[in-house]
Amino acid sequence: MNERFDASLTQRWVVKVGSSLITNVESGINLERIQSWARQIAELKSDGVQIVLVSSGSIVEGMKRLGWKERPHEVHLLQVAAAVGQMGLVRTYETEFQKYDYRTAQILLTNADLANRTRYLNVRNTLRSLLEMSVIPVVNENDTVTTDDIKFGDNDNLAGLVTNIVDADLLVILTDQQGLFHQDPRINPSASLIERAWSDEEFLDQAVGPSSKYGRGGMTTKLEAARKASRSGAATIIASGLEPDQLQKIHANMINGTVLQSRAGRMTAHKQWLAGRLRVAGKVHLDHGAVSALLDQGRSLLPVGVRQVEGKFKRGDLVVCVNTEFKEIARGLINYDSDEADNIKGRRTGRIESILGYVRDHELIHRDNMVIMV
Repeated sequence: MNERFDASLTQRWVVKVGSSLITNVESGINLERIQSWARQIAELKSDGVQIVLVSSGSIVEGMKRLGWKERPHEVHLLQVAAAVGQMGLVRTYETEFQKYDYRTAQILLTNADLANRTRYLNVRNTLRSLLEMSVIPVVNENDTVTTDDIKFGDNDNLAGLVTNIVDADLLVILTDQQGLFHQDPRINPSASLIERAWSDEEFLDQAVGPSSKYGRGGMTTKLEAARKASRSGAATIIASGLEPDQLQKIHANMINGTVLQSRAGRMTAHKQWLAGRLRVAGKVHLDHGAVSALLDQGRSLLPVGVRQVEGKFKRGDLVVCVNTEFKEIARGLINYDSDEADNIKGRRTGRIESILGYVRDHELIHRDNMVIMV
C-alpha cells in the first residue's frame, strides 16, 4: 500500500467493544476492563480525540442479574435480559467516566431509526452535539424492542454505521483476537496476521469466508463493519481488547492488529444515509453501458440501461443496482414503482410518455439520490 495510515492524526473515533470482552455469564460485567477503557478514553479525550463508544453486553449482564445460567432462545426473554442488563451496563460506564469528570449519554438504536431519513438526521445531530459538548455517547442496539425486521444483526455493523453518521476518522473494533488473519489461527497456528489492506480487497472475503469457523465466529461482521465505515472515508483497526493500553498504543500509531484503509472520499450526509440503509425494496439489473455511465461518467440511471426489474417497490423506495455479474454497484431512491419501471426498462427517455401516458422524471434514479457501492 502506497498510502501509510497514521492513527495519531485522527481526531474522531468510534470504539466498539464486544460482549466477550465486557461480560461473562458467571460474573456479568468485567469491571476491571471497563475501568481500563474508561481511563484510556479519558486520556484520549484529554489529547483532543472525540470518542463514541459502541458497547455490547446488556443481555449477558441481564442474565447474571436474573440468575440465568443459559442464554434463552425466546425473543421476549432476550428482551427482558437486555432491559435488565442495560441498567447495569450504563450505570457502570457512567460511574467510571465520572471519575475523570466526563459525562456519558445512552443512545439505543434500531435499524428503523436509521432507515427513516428524519430520524437518521435526528440521531446524527444528537451524536454530533454530544461530541461537541465533550459528552461520551454510549451506543447499543435497542435489544428490548428489536425484532428480526429491524435488527442491525450485531454491534459490529452498528458501529460501522455510527462511524458514517458522525463522520469519524477511525473505527476501532476491540475483540478477543489479535486481528484478522489469512486463516483461522486456532486451526492453523502458523497463520499470518493481515497487518494492512484496503477494506475492499477481495482476498479479505476468503480470509473470513463461510467455510471458516473463524469467519462465522465474528470476523465476517467486522469486515462488513469496516466496509461500511470506509464509505465515509474512515479507516478501521481490528485489534485485541485484552492487550493493556491498546487504545493509547493505537493513538501513538503503535498498531498491533489489522488496519483496513478506505479508498473512498467522504460522502455527503444524504449519501451516507442511502449507503447505510439495510433494507432494500427491489433490484434493477443493468447492462454494461449503464454500469459504465454510473461508475465512469458519474451519470444518473436512465431506463434504457435496465435489463431486468426484480421485486415489488414504490416510487421513493430504496433499490439496488447490480451489474451483469449480479454484483451491487449502486443503490438509490427510484422515481417509478416496480410495474412502471418494468414497462419502461430498456427504453429511451423520450419513449416514457408514450408507454406510461405520463412522465414522472427523466431518470429512473437521479444521481443526487444514488450512492456508488464499489
